[in-house]
Amino acid sequence: MLPLTPLKLLWRGRKQAEYLAHWRERYGFYNTLVQKPVIWLHCVSVGETRAAEPLVSALLNQYPNHQLLLTHTTPTGRATSEQLFGDKVSRVYLPYDVPFAVARFLKHFKPTIGVLMETELWFNLIAACKQRNIPLVLANARLSEKSALGYHKLGKVLTEGLQSLRNIGAQTDADASRLKRLGATEISITGNIKFDVAPHEQARDLGEKLRKQLGAARPVFLAASTRDGEEALIIEAVSKANIPNLLTMIVPRHPQRFDEVAALLTKANHPFIRRTNLSHEAANLNNVNYLLGDSMGEMFTYYASCDAAFIGGSLLPFGGQNLIEACSMGKPVLVGPHTFNFEEAAQMAVIAGAACRVQNVEDLSAKLQQLFANDEQRQAMSDASLQFSERNRGATERTLNLLKPYI
Repeated sequence: MLPLTPLKLLWRGRKQAEYLAHWRERYGFYNTLVQKPVIWLHCVSVGETRAAEPLVSALLNQYPNHQLLLTHTTPTGRATSEQLFGDKVSRVYLPYDVPFAVARFLKHFKPTIGVLMETELWFNLIAACKQRNIPLVLANARLSEKSALGYHKLGKVLTEGLQSLRNIGAQTDADASRLKRLGATEISITGNIKFDVAPHEQARDLGEKLRKQLGAARPVFLAASTRDGEEALIIEAVSKANIPNLLTMIVPRHPQRFDEVAALLTKANHPFIRRTNLSHEAANLNNVNYLLGDSMGEMFTYYASCDAAFIGGSLLPFGGQNLIEACSMGKPVLVGPHTFNFEEAAQMAVIAGAACRVQNVEDLSAKLQQLFANDEQRQAMSDASLQFSERNRGATERTLNLLKPYI
């Protein structure tokens, strides 16, 4: 398949030009200077990069004489790393999982330790690290039942790969149990680092400023991290709910879909404004029903400015997105039936009263009507969200303790 990878990059580059940049790194060719011993974290895309923020901050603080290297697979992951950490860390693309490219990567950076975030299992990479005696740890590990069934088909390759990891820090007992069934031996329960992700100091202020621009007295609903096909369903649910003067913010998960969602709103004749144009528009937004969140790195700001949030990727079978950020901002949360990527966190949030699960468009519409008609229920869910978020913190420290013996 390797000869086809340039075509893949060119194809993706048609919609997202960033895929054409730094392409040599994907084959193991690097110009990044190595000036200190390297601690390496692999954060495949946006979610893993944001989740790693508390751990990156802790490592920078605890190991100032080391160089922190973040590797990514997607341009949006790389861009998120630049926004969050600037020049405090080095960043490159992880090469394709073929022996010669992996060997070049390890030869160039000679990492003291490698940390794979969540479920990034690349078997040539794992074998090469074992061969060079580079400790490799799987941190914040999660594995849904669906993914476990898929991995099980790999048989001996998977078992050897898991057993070649020096240690695994699983998010939950269920994740640990699935990993053990597949052959993992060295495994601990460290919790979910995403609970330790704190909003940036200015996020609440920016959220309040955004809310004033939108209209402080207006009810505001946020559909966060939406995936392909969900926006049309959300628009339908909002229309059926028919909440007076409601403003709906839609923030697509992937930036290459911003224009697609804008075209959808235009076709449906819904007056909307892009977030990136908001500061240039007149202050009176009474005639605007939708805001398209076409900015990067502002999710906490969007959460701070809304009254209730739906977490995308869950109304259609994409597996859901992270609801923890919304809870940490004290927002009532709605999720769809498909949350297998975050099943444990979603179930815990529902049990805690921080989240409600909806099954379809009609259910979402009814729940929106109920929430926006009942201030007391919204406040109760808001309080439950904050308590739920606070109770589950501490995974960063446990993960740091897991890594210490190898650094």
